[in-house]
Amino acid sequence: MPVIGTFTAVKDGYTGTIRTLNLSSKVEILANDRRDGDRVPDFRILAGTTEIGAAWRKTTHDSEETYLGVMLDDPCLPQPIWAVLIEAAGGGSARLVWRRNRKAAK
Repeated sequence: MPVIGTFTAVKDGYTGTIRTLNLSSKVEILANDRRDGDRVPDFRILAGTTEIGAAWRKTTHDSEETYLGVMLDDPCLPQPIWAVLIEAAGGGSARLVWRRNRKAAK
């Protein structure tokens, strides 16, 4: 699973950079102050003033650890990118990890 982003925890979310072969952008993952339901994202993802995705807080079934389920989308992408943001042990930094959907790859 390739790491496509590195982030630092800030007061209301994370700040960092996403880098792939076609994408290189400074990004903020900010708490969604407009959250009013269970299906509404916990975080909004911004590149400058442009919203490029959303994230939902998730919990692993086996160890009860939390992570963010991330969806990135942009008109230049053939389909949305689904990834997870995992905090490093001790907190403070996090990695955005991506894995290709096996069904889409066939």
